[in-house]
Amino acid sequence: MEEEVQGGSDNIATEYGTYEEFLDSQITSLDLYYLEDEELARQLVELGYRGSGEVLKREEFEARKAAAEASRVSKRSQQKTLASSGKEIKDPFLRSLAEREEKNRSGKMTSIIFIRDKNSRGQEISGYIDYAHRLKSEDFEPYFSCKKKLLPRPSDLSFYNWETQTSTSNPTPNYQVMAENASGLLFKNKRDRKTLNVDPKASSPGDNSTRTVIETPKYQQVVVYDHTTRRKT
Repeated sequence: MEEEVQGGSDNIATEYGTYEEFLDSQITSLDLYYLEDEELARQLVELGYRGSGEVLKREEFEARKAAAEASRVSKRSQQKTLASSGKEIKDPFLRSLAEREEKNRSGKMTSIIFIRDKNSRGQEISGYIDYAHRLKSEDFEPYFSCKKKLLPRPSDLSFYNWETQTSTSNPTPNYQVMAENASGLLFKNKRDRKTLNVDPKASSPGDNSTRTVIETPKYQQVVVYDHTTRRKT
């Protein structure tokens, strides 16, 4: 019942531009005939003596009006959160990231990106990137606009500089790194505890996981591992 009342209140806030319009909507021609004063009629509606609708004080109306506007702005903002939205993307790798962006942002999927390429110093580097984590901690618009090149960093899940032999590994909100393992490098999903095996020779990357090789002229090697988390119902 309370939800129904709240829903009606929200409608009131969005339907009427001003508090006066809301009051006027409850004044009948008969009220004006007997009272002969529009302002007095509004006051009686505000006090609850006239009108057939909900009694709503000016402060309540303004508060609900502000809440409705905030909700509208929030929804518009959410619709624009996709950094790839509205962009003409030709590169196969960036296109694959765009296809996965919404699912990684919403938590339906957690993708791990393996990249092998050269950094700005010409050194060969490779690493595994938690795509969902990077999306939340970094603006990807420059990547989808080709203003920046996505490369692994020492702060990512796993990173290796082949020239300096610098090696790092870090847990993220989505994955735990299991480096010292007989099966090679493994990543354990923190949500469903499933293990993702990134060994290309493995028969399968793991339960609910897929391995996709992306051919792109901009990188030496790119492989994307997608893990779908099964939600409990």
